[in-house]
Amino acid sequence: VQLQASGGGLVQPGGSLRLSCAASGSIFSINAMGWYRQAPGKQRELVAYITSGGSTNYADSVKGRFTISSDNAKNTVYLQMNSLKPEDTAVYYCNANVKRQRLGTARDYWGQGTLVTVSS
Repeated sequence: VQLQASGGGLVQPGGSLRLSCAASGSIFSINAMGWYRQAPGKQRELVAYITSGGSTNYADSVKGRFTISSDNAKNTVYLQMNSLKPEDTAVYYCNANVKRQRLGTARDYWGQGTLVTVSS
């Protein structure tokens, strides 16, 4: 299973970015997809996730500013980031909890990370 993330870049404070992540490979089903981030010198933290049923969860620091969505048919998750702040600067990692076979066990897979820099 491969996760390909895109959409990072440099943006000014108050600006917006949209991240995308597509899962491909041997996939029977995806239980949930999400985004984590890791800022320099800090631990990786959950930003948001969405289940296959559409339930979402957000870190308190991004509630009201970020929106996670998915296209289940395309095995793709999106993260719309608005009102960006310098403290949002981090490498953002896509995550998917994937079941590769009907009788198999689901496990987590990670994308390569995409850098988001919020700076004037």
